[in-house]
Amino acid sequence: MKKPTIILADDHTILLDALKNLVQPEFEVVALCANGRELIQAATELNPTVIVLDIGMPTMNGLNAGHRLKQILPRVKLIYLTMNQDPDMAAEAFRLGASAYLLKTSAGSELIRALREVLRGGTYVTPLMTEGMVGSFVQIFKRRKSTNPLTLRQKEVLQLLVEGLSMKEAAFILNVSPRTVAFHKYTMMDHLNIKSSAELIEYAMRSSLVAA
Repeated sequence: MKKPTIILADDHTILLDALKNLVQPEFEVVALCANGRELIQAATELNPTVIVLDIGMPTMNGLNAGHRLKQILPRVKLIYLTMNQDPDMAAEAFRLGASAYLLKTSAGSELIRALREVLRGGTYVTPLMTEGMVGSFVQIFKRRKSTNPLTLRQKEVLQLLVEGLSMKEAAFILNVSPRTVAFHKYTMMDHLNIKSSAELIEYAMRSSLVAA
């Protein structure tokens, strides 16, 4: 019987190797990716069954990459494996198409359990995130009001600027003109009533719009 295919995405190579060894008995690992842009390129070419990805990755974080991937490959299953315990972050992940949300402090066996569950068409949230909740955890997360007023493209621009790239460098990565990047930057600042680049970066970090 053919194994389901899986892509693993995290910017820590040691963790990727450990995850590969963990899932290989049941899955065919077709790619290892270190950032969101690598992931989108690999997934578009390989069309995997499932993707295990971190939220905090350079160049494009996992939430933005996952959002893009669900537009390109609506049937792909996304499992977030992250250090981020913020319920609002989990809520945003499920709103953007996640099938599961686990913490890196979860046991390895829990990831296997989550993979099996999403392949059956279900969803999974680590018990480390759901203590004290009653009812459908995923629906509770999805009902949380989004605290994120920015578009996907604005969030992509913001991450690159927070990472210290110039507008010209960000434009090259996004394959748009520097004028387009400037438009998005100043539209964000106007929309958020922010007066300086430093304030914009502070807002991004405070709101977890750019995952660390």
